[in-house]
Amino acid sequence: MYAVLETGGKQYRVATGDKLEIERLPVEAGSPVTFDRVLLVSLDGSLKVGSPTVTNASVIADVVEHKRGEKKLAFKMRRRKGYHRMVGHRQELTVIRIKEIKA
Repeated sequence: MYAVLETGGKQYRVATGDKLEIERLPVEAGSPVTFDRVLLVSLDGSLKVGSPTVTNASVIADVVEHKRGEKKLAFKMRRRKGYHRMVGHRQELTVIRIKEIKA
């Protein structure tokens, strides 16, 4: 049994017990969170595909922790002009563990 859910502008294929790093959610660590934007649910070989979402389907997960991702570096330079600039970015992430898939 698995589902495809959408959060933070991205889609994730999840099953019960999976651990995911998704974009930061405004939820405290240790509390449950429910995802209602479920695009696909597979139950024992039968497939439910939503248009755009599956009705009455949800994914329940626990928030494990909040953390920051690895640093991504961007370097800009104009040749022969003496211009160079280094910019770094670290994405804020939430780690979740999938508890249940309701269809």
